[in-house]
Amino acid sequence: MSSTVAKPKFLISLVSARFLGRAAWLFAMAGVACLAAAAELPYDEHADGKVLVQRALRQAKEEHKELLVVFGANWCPDCRVLDSVLHSPDAQALSRRFVMVKLDVGSFDRNIDLARRFEIPLRRGIPAVALVSDDEKLLYVTRGGELADAQKMGGAAIVDFFNRVLAAAPRPAAQ
Repeated sequence: MSSTVAKPKFLISLVSARFLGRAAWLFAMAGVACLAAAAELPYDEHADGKVLVQRALRQAKEEHKELLVVFGANWCPDCRVLDSVLHSPDAQALSRRFVMVKLDVGSFDRNIDLARRFEIPLRRGIPAVALVSDDEKLLYVTRGGELADAQKMGGAAIVDFFNRVLAAAPRPAAQ
């Protein structure tokens, strides 16, 4: 009788070990997926926005380019779409014209002082952008939520939007 009882216990522990092994593997894969997704998030939630802006302004001055300040958040699908488009081959010509800095607004509780500095009305939606000359003059600001529907706009319309904004903005003089 004891040998028949031992077999089911052995089988139960074997099945449990296999299940736990698979569960551990799935858990590990989920962790890897989360880390990979976190690595792809466009907004650094822990960065000091003021430091990022100062560095980007310095770079813009050195390269005689405009500064594109993008306000958004990782939880915002439109913000992630905008970031993807701005890093796409379709936007290469745009990226030669400006230095970009991305500022995380969190739950509208981060970098609010910088949004005010660049006259960004965050209540109109994110992503929101300010185009700034290398001598720190505002050239353009999204005041009406122009990019807050980036998902519906699509890549071509976003690139066209920036082409129109840049065409209307004066080019910095090379020194």
